[in-house]
Formats: sequence, structure tokens, C-alpha cells
Amino acid sequence: MAEAEAKMKQFNGGGTALDAERGRFPHCVVWTPIPVLTWLFPIIGHMGICTSTGVIRDFAGPYFVSEDNMAFGKPVKYWKLDPSKVYSTGPNAWDTAVHDASEEYKHRMHNLCCDNCHSHVALALNLMRYDNSTSWNMVKLCFCSLLYGKYVSVGGFVKTWLPFVLFLGVIVTVVLTLHLR
Repeated sequence: MAEAEAKMKQFNGGGTALDAERGRFPHCVVWTPIPVLTWLFPIIGHMGICTSTGVIRDFAGPYFVSEDNMAFGKPVKYWKLDPSKVYSTGPNAWDTAVHDASEEYKHRMHNLCCDNCHSHVALALNLMRYDNSTSWNMVKLCFCSLLYGKYVSVGGFVKTWLPFVLFLGVIVTVVLTLHLR
């Protein structure tokens, strides 16, 4: 059983394994909810990109890119990317792109709407020419993460969607109560 589980966790690129318990997501884009904002809009959250060894880099605030300590907690969702789709040349193109994007964002002011964690991940993907594209942006990443991302656990799914469902329930209850009078 343990052998089958280990094989299921194997990545195609380099044999590096995903380890959610240790917070290692090699070649992944990771996502975690932002309190209150995600409760109201569950597709909006905080995003980071991982190195080939699974170290998480995220633009956590003005002039600060964190390493292995996401601004809003551990990832609840990950989108596994294929390292063979990196079209950038040079040794270790994936890690170089993640590093260069992180260095660039250490000199940028954080802006919730325009230049944020999603933009940091987009820059890394553009630098490595992931999927032979340099048109990655925060909107494209939001929808790709929504469509292709997988929850780390049932708890991650609940942490993302339960507050929204409860909020929606309160709104529906209030509206129905007011209309039934």
C-alpha cells in the first residue's frame, strides 16, 4: 500500500515527490485562501510558485518575497505543472526563473489589484516560457488554478468553500425572511 501511494505521488520531472505534510510541492503553483476576501469570493486567494525541490516562493507584501512561509498559511490547493513544458534555455531554467522573478519582486510595492502574488507567479512562468508562452497574467492564472488545481485535502476544500456557503446561507435566509413577511 505504501509503495503504491509513493508511486502515485511521483512526479514525471526528476522523480521529486509531492509531500503535502512537509509543504513540498515541486514544480507547482500553490494557493491558499485569504481570510474575508476568499469568504466572499472563493476563487480569489493567495498564490505562490515552487522550485524544483518544492520550496514555496510567494510575493507576501511590499518588497518581500517569502520562502516556505506563505503569507496566509499553508497551501490548500496546488496546480502541478510539467517541467518538460519549460522552453527557456539554460541550466535549471525552472529554478532560475523562480529566483529571478522573486528577486524582481523584492523591489516592488505590493498592490492588491494590479501587482500582487499572482503577478509574481506570472512573471516566473513568463521568464521560463512555460508552455511556450510569455502571456501569463493574474487572470489567466486565477482560472487555470481554478480549473486544474487540486485540493491538498478535504480540509483544504472545506477551508475554501465553507465560509462562502455559510455567508450565502445567511444572505438567503435574510432575503427569504424579509420577503415572507
